[in-house]
Amino acid sequence: MLKGIPSFLKRPGDSIRQLLKSERPQQSEKHELRIVSRDEHPISRSGISESALKVLYRLKKANYDAFLVGGCVRDALLDLHPKDFDVATNATPEQVNSLFHNARIIGRRFRIVHVRYGREIIEVTTFRAPHDTSNAKSHASQTDQGLLVRDNVFGSIEEDAMRRDFTINALYYNIRDFSIHDYAGGIRDIEQRLIRMIGDPETRYREDPVRMLRAIRFAAKLDFNIEAATEAPIRASANLLRQIPAARLFEEVLKLFLSGQGVETFKLLREYQLFGQLFPYTEDALQESPEREAFIIRALENTDKRIRQNKPVTPAFLFAALLWPVVQRAFGELVRSGIPPVPAMQQAGQQATAAQVDFTSIPKRFSQPMREIWEFQLRLERRQGKRAFQTAEHPRFRAAYDFLVLRGETGEDVQDLADWWTDFQESDTHSRRNLVQHNEQNEKPAPRKRRRRRRSNSKNSHHKDGPRKSQD
Repeated sequence: MLKGIPSFLKRPGDSIRQLLKSERPQQSEKHELRIVSRDEHPISRSGISESALKVLYRLKKANYDAFLVGGCVRDALLDLHPKDFDVATNATPEQVNSLFHNARIIGRRFRIVHVRYGREIIEVTTFRAPHDTSNAKSHASQTDQGLLVRDNVFGSIEEDAMRRDFTINALYYNIRDFSIHDYAGGIRDIEQRLIRMIGDPETRYREDPVRMLRAIRFAAKLDFNIEAATEAPIRASANLLRQIPAARLFEEVLKLFLSGQGVETFKLLREYQLFGQLFPYTEDALQESPEREAFIIRALENTDKRIRQNKPVTPAFLFAALLWPVVQRAFGELVRSGIPPVPAMQQAGQQATAAQVDFTSIPKRFSQPMREIWEFQLRLERRQGKRAFQTAEHPRFRAAYDFLVLRGETGEDVQDLADWWTDFQESDTHSRRNLVQHNEQNEKPAPRKRRRRRRSNSKNSHHKDGPRKSQD
């Protein structure tokens, strides 16, 4: 579906470009509202989360306007089966909160409402208005650099659409008549496969630099191009990401690399000079030794594959891979300074983690297993006696083994070790003992030469109780 034209845009007897030309103004002109009726688009309530429908209908019953908005509408049009559903309404956060016993208002920068149904959260936002008007000053504030630090100016749906980041995210699904409201030419940009910023891109990036990361994420996820004016300021504005709290950037990194297009995302981040703002020490290590990039790409390929297969992926493994070039470099320097390998690896892991948290925070529940994966790389080298069996039973073994395999596949001198552990896992108990014995024989050190004790001269030898007397 992504490679072609969304079927709802097609009409009998019309080419897509004739349809767009007749119904949509040129990009340089002011966009007018386009309403796509229910029989002209493929979105069905059967594809919408039951929890989202409950929120929409309760707001409607209370005489508020309620729309699905943003990515869920965009993805549904592209037949991508959205997992997250966001709702926009003219009800204030307090009014929304009063309608649901399972809701709570969150955020200070942007006040929104989370309505929870079990493990699913429906995010409800109030229509927002421009923040630069005189009557908005008490509800919005910006830094001298243009960063929005508070934005709770409420307005109409038309104003809300112009406040959204990209045209393809300014699409609203109306629960009253099941139509789609397109305020910014998003449908046309979906057809043209473009990521286009609403408003002046440079200004919008200053307001929220994370929008640059979102542009990359959508380009990778949807296989879209970034429109020329939208991409032009990105490289020069990349350093604006330093203004964003490390905790927020951690969440953005997860969205970037755990969406199933990690490899393409990584390449785009480096192309637009954004990766170095998120992982500056990794970027330095890659510049110093470009061959280390192969490991990260291979790890992301593995992650993308697991996501496609609906297998779990832990952020600990992701960050362990992204920071491995940093750990390698620090480990080498510490060993060369005379520190033994095991404490050197521990110190290298601690140094890499401490340096990274200034840019993207890493919760302890992920940083601890991440360091264990690194430290386990040396533990996997020790396979004597019962140690191999104990290692294979360790909870961190599987992740460390997968990490070792990736290292071997990308040229590190550990392939024989990775093959040994592969054979060990695939063998029965008897065969495992043979593998351990064979390894011990191959690695058995040469016997140490015993030093011959010098024979003492009998004349000078001493008994413990004094000089030894000769016996006549």
